[in-house]
Amino acid sequence: MLHSLRFRVLLSLILVVLVAVGVVALFARGGTTTQFRRYEQHDILLRQRRFETFLRSYYARHGNWDDAQPIVEQMAQLSGKRIVLADTTGRVIADSSARLVGQMADAGWPGPPPLIPFQGRPVSMLYILPTEDTPPTGVETFLNAANRNLLCGALVGGLAAVLVALALSRRILGPVETLKDAAQQIAKGDLSQRVAVQSRDEIGELAQAFNDMADGLARLETLRRNMITDVAHELRTPLSNIRGYLEAFRDGVLEPEPEIIESVCEEAMRLSHLMDDLQELSLADAGQLRLDRHPVGLDEILTPAMVSARGQATAKEIGLRLDLPPGLPSVEVDERRIKQVVGNLLSNALTHTPPGGEVVCSAEAQGSQVEVSVQDTGEGIPSEHLPYIFERFYRVDRSRSRATGGTGLGLAIAKQLVEAHGGQMGVESEVGRGTRFIFTLPVAES
Repeated sequence: MLHSLRFRVLLSLILVVLVAVGVVALFARGGTTTQFRRYEQHDILLRQRRFETFLRSYYARHGNWDDAQPIVEQMAQLSGKRIVLADTTGRVIADSSARLVGQMADAGWPGPPPLIPFQGRPVSMLYILPTEDTPPTGVETFLNAANRNLLCGALVGGLAAVLVALALSRRILGPVETLKDAAQQIAKGDLSQRVAVQSRDEIGELAQAFNDMADGLARLETLRRNMITDVAHELRTPLSNIRGYLEAFRDGVLEPEPEIIESVCEEAMRLSHLMDDLQELSLADAGQLRLDRHPVGLDEILTPAMVSARGQATAKEIGLRLDLPPGLPSVEVDERRIKQVVGNLLSNALTHTPPGGEVVCSAEAQGSQVEVSVQDTGEGIPSEHLPYIFERFYRVDRSRSRATGGTGLGLAIAKQLVEAHGGQMGVESEVGRGTRFIFTLPVAES
């Protein structure tokens, strides 16, 4: 519980709320107290000046302080304070509490006391002191009530914020816990798990990414199973043929004639090519495919590939054309690997183009890359097959006839080789009008 994300998020929210409420309450209390203390001091100063004015006019009328005691007592009743009037030597002339008349003023009283001048000279000192039974002033009462209300407000606000934090943490982390449970089920092998996308925020994006990942894992698992089935199928046929011929030789049913030996060799070569293709794909997946890259002109790659495909094109009565613009830049590639890519695309194009059709190989510069395309006028590829055309063992024609292609690894290998060079491969096709494979290669640095 203490290590759960929910507890940590909730604790963080509560701490943030408490700190925020505490800081606001502290500043509010300090600001309110300071302002009212200033108001109180200003009020005391005004009262003191009124008392000074009143006593100065009294002294002006009488010329002495002989009957000042009743006046001081009246001032004390009006102000709620203890009023002490002393002469300039500190001897008390009048005391509203009537205790220190004739005695010296207490040195512990706050001072210096204000002087009451008359005709340019001081005639007395005025002390305004709190009484022992002075009730709290209106300012003190207000500040105490304000502080109590502020404390209660902070406690209620903090409690409400904690409740809101609880609700928010449940709402925010609920989908995360759902994702966690679904991920645990996927880890156990249940690839059918999906979560509902209930928002468009980061949590919603995470849920969508999880669903996409689950779809990808399910598809990869399907591809893995299909790959095992396809590899078994590809291995079973030539192995069965080789085994049949060898058993026939052993039992004396057949004589090892040259034609039969040639057929057995073809089956063995078919197995060898399949193993080579699988090894290349494995190396590409592991990032260990070795490339001997150097600057080379595209005509040095495409022309030999077209010459090699000329025999197949002539046999099927298909036109074969190379279209290279002048001034095409060199590319930084492994020449042998790119020839393999082009040869595979040309072979596929010629296989799926009927007699009388045409296959065109062309290239054009596009900034820092060169785009190469192989276009045919064959039967085309249905749109539902295009997203999967580069997957291993995927074939539009599900039959395993050699006339319609090999193992279904050629395009997967070609795409891996192009991407290993830093390029991209794509396909465009329209049923009945033909197919165009496009790939890009990096231009060689000058």
